[in-house]
Amino acid sequence: MKHPLSGAGRTLRHAMVSRQPNTRYIFSSGLSILCCALLLLLTGCGGGESNVVTGNRDGVLHYGNGTEPQGLDPHVVTGVPENHIIRALFEGLAVKNPITLEPEPGVAERWEFREEGRVITFYLNPEAKWSNGEQVTASDYVWSWNRALHPMTGNEYSYMLFPVVNAEAYLKGEITDFNDVGVKAIDDTTLEVTLNAPTPYFVQLMDHYSTFAVHPETLMQFGEMTDRYTPWTRVGNIVSNGAFTLTEWSLNRRIIVEKSEHYWDRDAVSLNAVVFYPMENVVSEERMFRVEQLHYTQVVPLDKIPLYRDMPDTPYVQAPYLGTYYYLINTQRPPVDDVRVRKALALSVDREKLVRTVLQETAVPAYSITPPDTLGYYPPKLFDYDPEHARALLAEAGYPNGEGWPGLEILYNTNEGHRKIAVAIQQMWKSELGIDITITNQEWKVYLDSVTQIDFQIARRGWIGDYVDANNFLDLFITDGGNNNTYFGDPVYDDLILYKAPKAETRKERYALFTEAETMLMEEMPIIPIYTYTSKHLIHPSVEGLHSNLMDSLNLKYVKLVPGRTLPEALR
Repeated sequence: MKHPLSGAGRTLRHAMVSRQPNTRYIFSSGLSILCCALLLLLTGCGGGESNVVTGNRDGVLHYGNGTEPQGLDPHVVTGVPENHIIRALFEGLAVKNPITLEPEPGVAERWEFREEGRVITFYLNPEAKWSNGEQVTASDYVWSWNRALHPMTGNEYSYMLFPVVNAEAYLKGEITDFNDVGVKAIDDTTLEVTLNAPTPYFVQLMDHYSTFAVHPETLMQFGEMTDRYTPWTRVGNIVSNGAFTLTEWSLNRRIIVEKSEHYWDRDAVSLNAVVFYPMENVVSEERMFRVEQLHYTQVVPLDKIPLYRDMPDTPYVQAPYLGTYYYLINTQRPPVDDVRVRKALALSVDREKLVRTVLQETAVPAYSITPPDTLGYYPPKLFDYDPEHARALLAEAGYPNGEGWPGLEILYNTNEGHRKIAVAIQQMWKSELGIDITITNQEWKVYLDSVTQIDFQIARRGWIGDYVDANNFLDLFITDGGNNNTYFGDPVYDDLILYKAPKAETRKERYALFTEAETMLMEEMPIIPIYTYTSKHLIHPSVEGLHSNLMDSLNLKYVKLVPGRTLPEALR
């Protein structure tokens, strides 16, 4: 999933770096968010009781969510903030256990494997209901997967379903009859899925929003099956099947979801409501937490982390996180269309220094797209910080000591942490290579459009694993993949990831194929890996059930609020 914050949509932040004269900024969105945050802060304090106090009493969680969501259509959106809300509103065939991340029953009460794992039969819970009271059926899934895979929908996550027989061929228009795709409704509560090959992580995918069912009749009231961003997701229109329903969406202010009357496991849900706050300004978010206007922050300002670390009974929680922060490269736009330039840029980033200074030692230097020890897979390390070699490569490309350099721009979405990382890298490239770099920020939705249209030279990106497997990182870069915004493409790479690895008979063989593919990727360098994430949050002592896990996966079904608990004395 794409992460909007400085650790991909969920993490990191700052370092003290002076503003550079050649840096451009766009402030309007950031100021509007800040004003909204301060307004909420003032109104919350002025009423006497804080959001946390009233929320604990009424069962309402106040949740900092990073940024304004792009939308709430499971087959259209791509980001982490959207994921939090959509997984409150919808439920997949399986869900992740909040501690182990192992799949457990969701809409499907059980599943069976046949034919050596190539056929999976999902048995739907007959009590699984849409928020309008109708039963969720197997045919709803067939219709929804047709929509998710239809070429006209433009689902950037369509490749998630490629393990299904003929799913890729249908997306590419090689077949046009969806009946030929390996998903069948045997009856209302039985869904049969046929895979190209046994796929170890396939059931994990059922908790990813791109595989969720949507309510066909509701979508068709507001347009065609493949239409994007229609009013079907608005308050009063949306029909969903999760533990919560959408009751308010005030742009750039808050989104409220309330406990659903029709959710099949309603008695297990403790919360009555959740208020999601779009908080791009991490300083305001941290202030709101300190005065108990938030139970939970999406991130923590980096310069505050040392203080929180040393605090007795600290609310600061940091944990390993399956994600990589990296720079995308438009490999068709000069000067980064030259692989020697791309490698020079990668070799002249001192990741150890960046992690130590800017990131306050809250991350791990990255030299590949896949985080180390992803279910036992360790990516190859093909380069290191080597400014001398970087200068030689740049000279070979025609820019000795930066002479004749045509300029280069780094694009990032508005966030102080992204800015500080970009400024630090800007200074490294100036110091080591003698080249000038411009950095530019855009509001999240505009930034997403720029990245999708590959309208940039270099753009920051954070990718958070959608399931615990190296494939989730390596399949980002298949040719013309929905999230491959680099123009990189190689049929050998595609063959390794899409065909050979899924058919590998052993984990060792499969990981060897991954190593071969990742070696190809890093030799072409369509991305510059920067660091591996950790998750970093402030969590109020009254919150139970928000467990740390490798994916920072949120399942609000398990969250409880305990009245009477307060922040540490140092924060009061």
